[in-house]
Amino acid sequence: MGFSPSQLIPLVDEGLGNTSYLVALGDGRALAVDVPRDLREVRRAAEHRGLTIAFAADTHLHADYLSGALQLAHDAGATVLASAAGERDYPHSALRDEDEVDLGGLTLRALATPGHTAEHLSFLLLDGDAPLGVFTGGSLIVGAAARTDLVSPDQTVTLAHAQHASLQRLSRLPDEVGVWPTHGAGSFCSAPPSAERTSTIGNEKRKNPLMGIADPEVFARRLIEGLGTYPAYFSRLPEINRRGPGILSSHVSLRPSHLDAALGAGAMVVDVRPVLDFARGHVSGAVSIPLRAQFATWLGWVVPASQPFVVVRNPEQDPEEIVWQSLKIGHEKLMGELVDHWHRAAGTIDVIGPDHIGDTQILDVRQATEFHNGHLPGARHVELGQLADTDLGDEPLVVMCGHGERAATAASLLRRTGHRHVAILSGGPDDWSRITSLPLERDQ
Repeated sequence: MGFSPSQLIPLVDEGLGNTSYLVALGDGRALAVDVPRDLREVRRAAEHRGLTIAFAADTHLHADYLSGALQLAHDAGATVLASAAGERDYPHSALRDEDEVDLGGLTLRALATPGHTAEHLSFLLLDGDAPLGVFTGGSLIVGAAARTDLVSPDQTVTLAHAQHASLQRLSRLPDEVGVWPTHGAGSFCSAPPSAERTSTIGNEKRKNPLMGIADPEVFARRLIEGLGTYPAYFSRLPEINRRGPGILSSHVSLRPSHLDAALGAGAMVVDVRPVLDFARGHVSGAVSIPLRAQFATWLGWVVPASQPFVVVRNPEQDPEEIVWQSLKIGHEKLMGELVDHWHRAAGTIDVIGPDHIGDTQILDVRQATEFHNGHLPGARHVELGQLADTDLGDEPLVVMCGHGERAATAASLLRRTGHRHVAILSGGPDDWSRITSLPLERDQ
């Protein structure tokens, strides 16, 4: 049929660091690959091009978001394509290694590529006998391979060996075949991340340091040593994706809630306003998670899915965005937004500049790799995701991160646990170094 590059539409989720794909099949129908429960972007892309989504493929049981494939099956009659080894509990076309699906001119071939998960498939797109590109999900990613420690600590090394074999298998595809991964820069499933999101087999063979490692033991050590921490909610989403996420209405909204009623029902207050707005005045005990692309990640990391919560937002902040970011990671206990909180906004917190720190202990809550690449001299390091498990006493602290958002979340969590003497540092380590003309410490 003659495949054009314009038929492949990547859809990037900057917050989760993932890419979904929409493929125009040439007859008004489309294939969607690894789409999240928040289908707004893929639906806009399909409608703009006059496409009906006929197939929804998932490369694996996702840990970082809930799949939108079942929703597409419900709403548009799409056929769900997924691994038979995943044993999903809802209707789908269960594929095994080398199974092929006729897309109507193009063909999709399943390739077993375990490693990131045990049941992982890659999908090779073919035009006749000519391979065009491969949707590699969480196996081969640009410049690296996805992590193998999400299933179980006991399986990390075994899956790393499987990941090695999967990359070796993919390396035997022709050099010109496109590499279209799901995980990429910013994804906690990447190990390590790369700035590029798509590639080719030839480029990866030349540039990806993991592709040239022949020994599976060496490969496993190299892959595993680069793994950082990941959000706690990753442990529960694969099973929800196996059972099938609940079907949602296409219309979502935030309903009004009242503070006393919400608190009486055990709700947590999540303040999504910018850092300075939160600092000037907030409901006592509120957790600051500023609304931005990464909102879902930090909501899932610091607020348990079982915890009812209400939000405080500014009028210009999009309530639909708040709801969809919550739902795509399975946080469904959003009770609404507060409408009568200002008279109870008794909490304040200082935001200070780099030249006003004095001798106060700095608490840096960035990820370990960020900290080691440059931090303030004498700073104490505790990742934001590990803060709840760390006893910091009650000494005065100035909390910092890269820009201020994570620092605000950390400071609000410390205040909730009774830590009284907490301030937020404006900016990050580079700002401190520029303003003070002092060098950062870097760990070897």
